[in-house]
Amino acid sequence: MNHKTVLVGINDIFFYTKVRDALLPQGYKLEKARAQQDVLEKASTTHPAAVLLDMNDRIVDAYQALKTLKTDPRFKTIPILAYANHEDVDTWNRAKALGVTKIVSRNEFSARTRDLVNELVASNVSGNT
Repeated sequence: MNHKTVLVGINDIFFYTKVRDALLPQGYKLEKARAQQDVLEKASTTHPAAVLLDMNDRIVDAYQALKTLKTDPRFKTIPILAYANHEDVDTWNRAKALGVTKIVSRNEFSARTRDLVNELVASNVSGNT
């Protein structure tokens, strides 16, 4: 696993820019999943430290991405941070049922991207040592 690579399934340019600006100065490398098939392909080649998903993305199906990652033994332990509209209770519940590590509101994600990713990566590294 590459402890500094993050697989990003976010096609909203505003949020992707936020992720890039928050994580690149921290030494993270971003791998962008531009389409559904990129999720498994890039997870296989990069073995990311974390995956970021926009549960409301219309290009990358976050539900399918969660199913793919959580049912494949190679990727089950990769932490997944997702965000969704805070009022979208069904999305939150479904993401949790599919095994998302942490789901936050769009506002919290936007405000705390770096801290959220650092917490996720740190907990996964300490949990695997």
